[in-house]
Amino acid sequence: MSEKNKVQEFFKLGEVGNYFIRVFQKPDPNKPSNFNLRMMHGINKISIVMFLIAIIIWVAKRLL
Repeated sequence: MSEKNKVQEFFKLGEVGNYFIRVFQKPDPNKPSNFNLRMMHGINKISIVMFLIAIIIWVAKRLL
């Protein structure tokens, strides 16, 4: 296995990583949607943003 393939495999997002990216995109108009599903995705967006802010604050405290 070459070095390039090792790096690509290390940074491969997988199913969970793809969800984090997909949750911030516009919903597909061809897929069915209801109120509960929209609220679930909205809460997930809030929790992802809060988690990233917390990680940034934690890293900043450790470095400064």
